[in-house]
Amino acid sequence: MSIARRHRERILAAQTVSAAAAPAGGAAHAPAAAPLPAAGATSSTPANSPADRAAAQIGLRLTHDLRALKETRSIDNKIAKKREMILQYRDWTAGIIAADNGVGTGIAADVLPTIMVWAIDIGDYGYALTLAEFVLRHRVALPKRYERDAATLIVEEIADQAIRAQNGDQRFPLEILDRVQDLTFADDIHDQVRAKLLKAIGVELVAAAQDMEADKARTELTSALSALREAQRLHDRIGVKDKIKRADKMLTAITAAVPAPEQGGDTAA
Repeated sequence: MSIARRHRERILAAQTVSAAAAPAGGAAHAPAAAPLPAAGATSSTPANSPADRAAAQIGLRLTHDLRALKETRSIDNKIAKKREMILQYRDWTAGIIAADNGVGTGIAADVLPTIMVWAIDIGDYGYALTLAEFVLRHRVALPKRYERDAATLIVEEIADQAIRAQNGDQRFPLEILDRVQDLTFADDIHDQVRAKLLKAIGVELVAAAQDMEADKARTELTSALSALREAQRLHDRIGVKDKIKRADKMLTAITAAVPAPEQGGDTAA
């Protein structure tokens, strides 16, 4: 895709949601965006502006890609296809985020939340959380096919990927887990789902502590125990009892070898 076309898609995406959000009779007297065509509509469907036509095109592209994914059986092949497909939507989502007016209406409204999920699926967590922040801030509803609200899906899908990596003796970026926790801290989600995220955070903190000096390791292990115990409180079958014992044992060993520094200043002579 050329630079000019990429720039054009960003501008048109921004115009689409801006027009949809403009109040009737507002100062700018911006016309409302025309309704987008239903899935399978033909190219002869009338449109009022380039922004309307662009929204229709991006919606139909998503419909086509979702059909292709549904026809693909292998999970690995689905991931590979999403990794290729997602490139075609980056400029559109960038335009939506720049406009900061929500996702508009019609088929195109499903694009940004769908691409957020795809980004999680392919492991592009930085991009996924950029979209997630927008989705949560604007309370964007996920397409019905996901059967969950946005906060629940974001927490559960990323926590599951982290736990899967940890079970395979691999590390998962702690900064990603922390950001998910920060983004969804105030959201009301099921305790079992929140427990997964806290478990993943605790496991990463324990792993990080193993490569640190005593003072820093003590701090990490204290935080790890807090996360793991909260996960256990929220869901007693989350599978962290042994991890709590291990972290507690490590913290005890460090404390015995290097006592914690005393708090407070020197006393006067």
